[in-house]
Amino acid sequence: MVKRKSFSEMDCPIAQCLEVAGEWWSPLILRNVLIGEMTKFDQIQRDLSIAPNVLADRLATLVEGGLLERNQYSTRPPRFEYVATEAGKDFKTVLDAMYSWGAKWTNAPK
Repeated sequence: MVKRKSFSEMDCPIAQCLEVAGEWWSPLILRNVLIGEMTKFDQIQRDLSIAPNVLADRLATLVEGGLLERNQYSTRPPRFEYVATEAGKDFKTVLDAMYSWGAKWTNAPK
């Protein structure tokens, strides 16, 4: 995997946002969790057809960044679900803006 540039030292709110949620898959993962229907690893993985190792990495970054929290719902085997924190819920405005822009300026179905 190619290591991307870190924006952690940049004194800019946009750069700091990208540091946490700027990977390609992150907005789509957040979309699924915020909808509330896909909070479990296997549900998200199946819906996005994302490699499990990539999903695990993105989820860890979103948890570490404070947008999601990881809650265990089964001990045998250990299973977790992901729920949006207040910061994650606030990110919905970013997703709404991305959706509006995409609906207006791309060929994506509305």
